[in-house]
Amino acid sequence: MNFPLYIAKRYIFSRSKNNAINIINRIASMGIIVGTMALFVVLSVFSGLKVFSLSFANEIDPDLKITSTYGKSFLITPEQEAQIKKIDGVISYTKIIEERVLFLFKDKQKVTYLKGVDRNYAVVNDIKKRLFTGQWLKPDTYQVVIGYGMSRDFSLGVLDFENPLQIFAPKPGKGAIENPEDAFNKTDVLPVGIYSISEDLDSKYVFADLGLAQELLMYKPNQISGIEFNLKENADESAIVAKLKPIFQNKITSKNRAQLNESLYKMLNTENIAVYLIFTLVIIVALFNLIGALIMMILEKKGNLKTLFNLGTEISHLRKIFLLQGTLLSVFGGLIGLVLGVILVLLQQRYELIMITPTLAFPVVFTVENILIVLGTIISLGFLASLIACSRVSKKLLD
Repeated sequence: MNFPLYIAKRYIFSRSKNNAINIINRIASMGIIVGTMALFVVLSVFSGLKVFSLSFANEIDPDLKITSTYGKSFLITPEQEAQIKKIDGVISYTKIIEERVLFLFKDKQKVTYLKGVDRNYAVVNDIKKRLFTGQWLKPDTYQVVIGYGMSRDFSLGVLDFENPLQIFAPKPGKGAIENPEDAFNKTDVLPVGIYSISEDLDSKYVFADLGLAQELLMYKPNQISGIEFNLKENADESAIVAKLKPIFQNKITSKNRAQLNESLYKMLNTENIAVYLIFTLVIIVALFNLIGALIMMILEKKGNLKTLFNLGTEISHLRKIFLLQGTLLSVFGGLIGLVLGVILVLLQQRYELIMITPTLAFPVVFTVENILIVLGTIISLGFLASLIACSRVSKKLLD
């Protein structure tokens, strides 16, 4: 039998004759339980907020995107497209053109991205689900789909035939220009739809047909600025990129969804770490109660410890009794707090108890990763707190 473990379990489940020590033990246990529950709930909330925030960008961001390494655009041949279609893991792809241009409507103007897309764009991305009003653009037309932000700034609606939206794109070339009007290609377009995703994205893109963008920017029929891919759920992204590079003579740069939103991912991860550290500090403060409870227990059991020492028990074994007692208290309290936290998270997911707005519930996500993080944190800190407290057991104390 493990003697220190046996004594530690007896001390955990038996009541002390001193009522003050019983109260301190209860406070220490409640601190561990509440701290663990709070840490798990907060991590689940921030996981939910992360998924919620990224869901906006995921509406128009592909699983994988390739662009030219040596310029704004590149040429794609039918042979290259045939090779792309043979790559395992690729469901569909769409050719795009992105360029900053000037938009003019009545007396208002704005510089933002014109995004030329082919007929496959709505298959690769879920942009149609985010249409606020109107319809998606038809191929080979002068139709565009604008964001809600631009619609608001320009006071622009859909199907305004009397007041067309004008696009000015700089002409490629070098040298001085005598007449400023000759520096731009100009065309009139008709907004047929308005999309709404998020405040930033609603003013970022104006979607147009790929042919219109090529005409406006004076591109060749097979000249594009990028290709976006929709991949199978468990596709090997690195293997797909490895197959794409030889097709384009290693002159492309690939980015996945996380890399396309690198700053957003960094911000969300930084917030998650900061919240984790703050609530870990709360647990550390709560574990001071555990240290105090163990020290009070050591002082109360001083006579018993002295008897065990005189019977031949080593000081290290006596210390191990309280080290195990504190660690077990942390484990039991952590498990109870974790169960309560899981129940709260599942109830919020199922019944939407707490609402941000009348129609939007507070997002939470239940993950095994958060369970492991919380358990690892509470057990590690509980072990350190117990190690500090059991160091009070010494020969000098027993003498």
